[in-house]
Amino acid sequence: MAVCTSDPNAGVCVVTVDFPPVNALPVRGWYALADAVRAAGRDPDVRCVVLTATGRGFNAGVDIKELRRDGHGALLGANHGCAEAFSAVYACEVPVVAAVHGHCLGGGIGLVGNADAIVASEDAVFGLPELDRGALGAATHLARLVPQHLLRTLYYTCRTVTAAELHAHGAVWKVVPRDALRHEALCLAHEIAARDGTLLRLAKAALNGIDPVDVHRSYRFEQGFTFEAGLGGVTERVRDTFEAEGQ
Repeated sequence: MAVCTSDPNAGVCVVTVDFPPVNALPVRGWYALADAVRAAGRDPDVRCVVLTATGRGFNAGVDIKELRRDGHGALLGANHGCAEAFSAVYACEVPVVAAVHGHCLGGGIGLVGNADAIVASEDAVFGLPELDRGALGAATHLARLVPQHLLRTLYYTCRTVTAAELHAHGAVWKVVPRDALRHEALCLAHEIAARDGTLLRLAKAALNGIDPVDVHRSYRFEQGFTFEAGLGGVTERVRDTFEAEGQ
């Protein structure tokens, strides 16, 4: 279980997440991911980062077993860890391309919503099952992928959308067969990396500076309601019901 970084190749650095079986990240995993993305962005030889994962899916959010085992300490750790990882992707000094396969849920939405571009496999699905898990969060990032009314419907129902549907909304750059995902993501990354490195870094800073929503403040606001649900016992009650129903 690890977050691995490949050596830059023609200005492209690949950060790979590997936490089998479903890439539900423990607290240490979120911090490791944040560190890897930040280090890649600081490398003067890197002009684009590709964020990818191994296994059955791109990301299944936080490790709920860790939360249940370690209580409020793990909840605090997961919330801070997620905030660090999401922020690292958004604030990475160079563009970040997310290569998404399989499930992209919960914290996965936080990652891809803060990326600069998304390439997805045909089997990729995106969603926030937070309400079914007794939690809240990452609506800030889903709002960067879909229109407002669709965001609310997806959030309230915990439904997912396909890569093809997100492509229709303009959020996904390209949808490809699973075996072509890495190639297509690298092709896009190399196209980006062909530009002047200094200008790319200036462009990233400029685009972040004109965003209509402060993603850091917005996500921290959401997290306050997650803490409220956890401290008030709502989270545990909902999770118990969800697991009892075998969902």
